[in-house]
Amino acid sequence: MDILIVGSGAREHALAAKIARSPLSGKLYCAPGNGGTSQIAENVAIAATDANALVAFAKKANIGLAVIGPEEPLVNGIVDAFEAGGIMAFGPRKAAAAFEGSKKLTKEFLMRWGVPTAAYFATASYSEAEAYLSDQSFPIVIKADGLAAGKGVYICESRQEASKALGEIMLEQRFGASGDLVVIEEFLTGEETSALCFADGKSLVPLESSKDYKRAYDADEGPNTGGMGAYSPNSIIDAPMADAINNEILNPIMQGFIAEGIDYRGILYVGLMITGAGPKVLEFNVRFGDPETQALMPRLKSDLVDIMLKCINGSLKAGDVEWSSDESVCIVIASEGYPDSYEVGRIISLGEPGGAEIFHAGTKLENGRLATSGGRVLSVSATGPTRAKAREKAYAAVQHINFSGMHYRKDIAREMGHKGN
Repeated sequence: MDILIVGSGAREHALAAKIARSPLSGKLYCAPGNGGTSQIAENVAIAATDANALVAFAKKANIGLAVIGPEEPLVNGIVDAFEAGGIMAFGPRKAAAAFEGSKKLTKEFLMRWGVPTAAYFATASYSEAEAYLSDQSFPIVIKADGLAAGKGVYICESRQEASKALGEIMLEQRFGASGDLVVIEEFLTGEETSALCFADGKSLVPLESSKDYKRAYDADEGPNTGGMGAYSPNSIIDAPMADAINNEILNPIMQGFIAEGIDYRGILYVGLMITGAGPKVLEFNVRFGDPETQALMPRLKSDLVDIMLKCINGSLKAGDVEWSSDESVCIVIASEGYPDSYEVGRIISLGEPGGAEIFHAGTKLENGRLATSGGRVLSVSATGPTRAKAREKAYAAVQHINFSGMHYRKDIAREMGHKGN
């Protein structure tokens, strides 16, 4: 069948590369795609958020399956739009995708079903938020309630930092209407990880474990970003911890979905903090993680299209998802200044990757030359029999890439503790 992948990041390029290898896959399209997806698919100049135009294109091109990458179109109901047009789509429908559109909604659901999570306070009033902070200890976490491209989370070490964060979110409207309401959370200490799961409406089948790096600079310093690297598997997720996540987190979540009539199909990304008291949920995302996907797809042995169809049809079994024993490391190369202001249009030189895979994000072709067009530009992923071997291969490939002002962390997959939330 011909397949349309919606999105333009390295996540979508990694998905496209995996889907292209499926015997079930016919012609591939990416909308809008990037400089890398154009090498394995036909890019279509339609924004990922333009559901009407995407459905119209899919009908005209006789698309059999649409795969939705980014969160915004999912939250806005793009899966419902495709289904109304008679086209299968991989991703949760609008009612289920609402969890990523509101952190408050997620926290309320977790509390109802006894899923371990941080204590919180949510308000749409700036003065109420300020008053609440006066009685709290620090550090504390402040989040814009709505979508903020992974950048709406502030870890505040002092009352002064917390007031500044509140001002940026609620008064300056740095994230637009997403900051009309804030969620203030207890700071959790531990090791951050995630549990990505395939969902078929009846069960959650976990993907292999992974760990990503949110902070912009080495040693987990600097502002939060959309993600500067990842590796898989995450060594902190041993068999007993995997059982704890399944029993204390995933099973109650699915029980809650079923009891509340939430027909969740697609990917559920459960952000976790492994604390001294066990795993606790930080957030829900309703799509593949980025950059986790770039670390996970090279390890997936099973046919991704087959898995997606079984999720849609409600027939997925744990045995349908097989993984390589190899480990993987992904390094994100960003533009100078990311996640704040940065220049675009810088020419990229790509050398021999040496066995690594290069997934494009903020790239475009200009007069036959590859140039930067975003904050996160490339993801370099490599696998190996050990994490050290995969890391060595990935960083060796990075040395053959060059553009003015390129920035990347030097400590991805080097063992270290994360600071918390």
